[in-house]
Amino acid sequence: MNKKAIVIGSGFGGIAVSLRLKKLGFDTTIIEKLNDIGGRARVFEINGFKHDAGPTVITAPFLFDELFDLFNKKRSDHLNFVSLEPWYRYYFHDGKTFDYSSTIEKTNNEINKFNKKDVDGYSKLLEQSKKIFDIGFTKLGDQPFLSFFKMLVLIPSLIKLKSYLTVSQLVNKYLKNPYLRKAFSIHPLLVGGDPHTTTSIYLLIHYLERKWGVYFCMGGTGKIVSELKKLMIENDIKIKTNTNVKKLIVENNKIINIVTDNENITDFDLVVCNADPPTVYSEMLKNFNLRRPFRNPKKLQYSMGLFVLFFGTKKKYDNVAHHTIWMTERFKFLLNDIFKKKILPKDFSLYIHRPTATDKSFAPEGCDSYYVLCPVPNLLGKIDWDKESNKLKDRIINELSRTIMPGLENKITNAFWMSPKDFKNDYRSMHGSGFSIAPIFSQSAWFRYHNKDSKINNLYFSAAGSHPGAGIPGVLSSAKVVEKIIKDDFKL
Repeated sequence: MNKKAIVIGSGFGGIAVSLRLKKLGFDTTIIEKLNDIGGRARVFEINGFKHDAGPTVITAPFLFDELFDLFNKKRSDHLNFVSLEPWYRYYFHDGKTFDYSSTIEKTNNEINKFNKKDVDGYSKLLEQSKKIFDIGFTKLGDQPFLSFFKMLVLIPSLIKLKSYLTVSQLVNKYLKNPYLRKAFSIHPLLVGGDPHTTTSIYLLIHYLERKWGVYFCMGGTGKIVSELKKLMIENDIKIKTNTNVKKLIVENNKIINIVTDNENITDFDLVVCNADPPTVYSEMLKNFNLRRPFRNPKKLQYSMGLFVLFFGTKKKYDNVAHHTIWMTERFKFLLNDIFKKKILPKDFSLYIHRPTATDKSFAPEGCDSYYVLCPVPNLLGKIDWDKESNKLKDRIINELSRTIMPGLENKITNAFWMSPKDFKNDYRSMHGSGFSIAPIFSQSAWFRYHNKDSKINNLYFSAAGSHPGAGIPGVLSSAKVVEKIIKDDFKL
């Protein structure tokens, strides 16, 4: 075809779109700011301990299968996805636990511990989640939203599905126990949203998990990146690391020059940004003043920031599940502090990843590897992370030691962290947000950043901030959307 594509950013959305473009016949080059591809899915290794830095939960595994299928390969020959049990263990402020499990029978048994009547409510919740899934994921997840008319056509369906309600409001219609309400409202936080403000469209995640399961890839998400990198190299996709994009030069409504800190790139037909869209418009395109952007980065609501604590332990904590969600009593007010007041609370809720529960290769023998994610305000909160990071680390360690990991302060080793400041510096995430713009209704579907710019004819987006949204299924689906648009644009 003799057409060339440049992909800026090598997170899962960038990797996926580069593979899809290559299959379409484009000579494809992917550009990455860091020293290896993967974006947030990078890997840290220190003194025998391995830590996945970003996503840890694999759902909708068929989206990875498709990438290998493009080149007549089987994902299972390269990556081993292991089903987890339980999917998540919830640890509440008073020591109560709830295992969210791979079978409805086990889950119902756990619900029974809290409120027998909520077993029927959970069944109805799942039924509603399936209805939302059938529209929100099956019909919309990989479809372009370049026309407002497409959004208008769906309004009756969205109203019927009560998408004007928040996730928390819809969950509360079906479940009465306060512990269960918290547990089944948590999913929006995995894509950057407060369940008390996120549109109930994101309740589809419940059915998505029931349909395909929750998995861990042996070797971690870093292993996925490694195998996809091999697939890219085998198919002559060029990879440029340590290359930071400074400016995108536009003439006659087309990008003609990509200015990096290493070189000027001028030989290409299209550009796909896996970079954060608000950053693209406010930094890379800041000299392009011919029109206001579709979404003004200054007027958007952003996802929370993340404080991610990595460490090893010199003993194994066998009672800690692969995924644990450690919840404070003050859940709703905590999230209000984080998302609206943008202050750093004295309490916290935590997502704890213990890969050594499934894969012993993550730590030396007799040891554990951990990743603890703590939602915090993004950088709009004006928190001095140089001062607060070490204090927050100590508070997290003390609370884990007091509850599910006794004696942790004496067993911890090789601790380090990433704060919202690091997310901004390393990933160029606007305001250091963990998941780009927040998944509220007015920033979803057509209202989210489009997968193709409305005025710059050769600029596309396959990123968490573009449709359909953040999370691995979101960005992999975003790559499919871009593929469809480009096939139409280039008459392929």
